[in-house]
Amino acid sequence: MSRGRMEAFSDGVIAIIITIMVLGLTPPHGSELAALLPLLPKFLSYILSFIFVGIYWNNHHHLLQTVKQVDGRTLWANLHLLFWLSLVPFVTGWIGENHFTAWPVALYGIVMLGAAIAYFILSQFLIALHGQDSLLARAVRGDRKEKISVVLYLAAILLAFVDARIAGALYVLVAVMWLIPDRRIEKNLKESGG
Repeated sequence: MSRGRMEAFSDGVIAIIITIMVLGLTPPHGSELAALLPLLPKFLSYILSFIFVGIYWNNHHHLLQTVKQVDGRTLWANLHLLFWLSLVPFVTGWIGENHFTAWPVALYGIVMLGAAIAYFILSQFLIALHGQDSLLARAVRGDRKEKISVVLYLAAILLAFVDARIAGALYVLVAVMWLIPDRRIEKNLKESGG
C-alpha cells in the first residue's frame, strides 16, 4: 500500500496532539503582566514539547519521503510511535502543573525515550521493507544522534531524582541537537532524483 494514507493519518494525529497541548494553557485570571508569572512552568513545558512534537513531525515527513510503500508491520510501528507522542500532552501538563518536580520530569523522559525507540523501530521496519540498499537505509546509516538521544534520555530519567533541572537541561540539549538540520535524507533524495 502507498505511504500517503499513513502520512495523512499521522499528520492529523500530530495536529491534534499540538492542539491538546495548547488547550492545556489556560489564561490567568488577572489582567496584569505579573499574572502570567505563575504560568511560566506550564509555558516552558509547552515550548519544549511543541519543539519535540515538531521535530518528530518533520523527521516523520522526511522518513516517509524516502519510501514508496508501507506494509502492515510499518502501520503498527507507526501507531506505536503515535501512541508515545499522544502521551506528550499529559506529561507536558504534569510537568508544568508541578513546576518540574522529579516524577513528572522522569515520566516526561520515559515518554520521550518511548517515542525515540518507536521512531527507530519504524525506520528499521521501513528499511526491512525497502532493503539495505534503499534510499532510507543509506540516509540513516550510522545515526549517532539517535544513540546519543537514548543515552541522554536515560541519564535524564535517572537524574530527575537528583536534580530535575539537570534532567530538564538534558531534554533541552536533545531538542537542540535535533533542531540542527540533518541533511542526509535531503541529500540522498537529490542524488536519487527524488
